Amino acid sequence: MTGQNTGAYKHVQGLSRGLAILRALNRAEGNWASIRELSEATGLHRTTVRRLLETLQAEGLVRRSPSDDSYRLTLEVRALSEGFTDDEWISQVASPVLGELLQKVVWPSDLTTLDGLTMRIRETTHRFSPLSFHRAMVRRCLPLLTTAAGRAYLAFCPDAEREDLLDRLEETFGGLPESTGGRRALVTMLEKCRAAGYASNLGEWETEQKFVALAVPVLRGRKVAGCINIVMLKQAISIEQAKRQHLATLQNAARKIERHLNDSDGHPAAAPA
Repeated sequence: MTGQNTGAYKHVQGLSRGLAILRALNRAEGNWASIRELSEATGLHRTTVRRLLETLQAEGLVRRSPSDDSYRLTLEVRALSEGFTDDEWISQVASPVLGELLQKVVWPSDLTTLDGLTMRIRETTHRFSPLSFHRAMVRRCLPLLTTAAGRAYLAFCPDAEREDLLDRLEETFGGLPESTGGRRALVTMLEKCRAAGYASNLGEWETEQKFVALAVPVLRGRKVAGCINIVMLKQAISIEQAKRQHLATLQNAARKIERHLNDSDGHPAAAPA
């Protein structure tokens, strides 16, 4: 029950055993089980199981049914996972895929998810790419209208969601930027991105004009779970060269993440192979 201790501190066996009880209850039919069943599931002595259950009950994580003396998880257990959002576990799934993508394209990539009216970077390979001019990118927000990631989200999200986002952008910023050519021209551009299967920017982001980027959506059903991009130096590669050399690889990475997301029930069972 005690996995290998690789840290600098002594392994806390009691904590491991308590977690084993919670996992066994989570796997049990109906999320309830008797002391005997938990003992068999965890390999722990019944006296140990009873002591752990009493502690977990005192902490409000399990409750005992007086009718059959079984133990069940409480809603307090769910509260423990509230800080672990879909965005967080999507980034966990995407992290090894971005690592593989870096090995193939060398240029840095980001996984972004929608955060209000921006795209927030959840995972990135900027730190590891020899071609990156940035290092601290995680949690940075990217604008929707002038970045490849933002345009990819707007292009591939459901039409009703896109219209709502554009309405909110207009209301928040007093209209769309002149560079978009107006709402009709913007929607036309987004439809072309959807038909082409990717979005790009050519340096339109005012604070990052030296860079171009390609981005594709990561779909979960009909919704966009996030977007992944490749960021490149404009002087080193044209967008046409980038498409020829890297677009298919980028799209394959997105499909790999999608397969894992669509096979999952809402929790990361394992990193994609």
